[in-house]
Amino acid sequence: MTFETVKKMMASQLKVDEASITLESRLIEDLNADSANVMVMIMDLEDTFGIMVEDDQIMKLKTVGDVVNYIDAHK
Repeated sequence: MTFETVKKMMASQLKVDEASITLESRLIEDLNADSANVMVMIMDLEDTFGIMVEDDQIMKLKTVGDVVNYIDAHK
């Protein structure tokens, strides 16, 4: 459930094919996200899932799986 929502949001925001996004996809290297994309994505995820992502945690979120696991642990 979380993965599907995250995948849809990332595909839309980063203009990539949703089918190409896996839990192992790296945000910067594989999905071509830049720091601005990541910040917007984090804000969208916070609104969607009702969580707060601490600034020091953002840089630790390297893959889609990292994002999904963080959301599941904090919602």
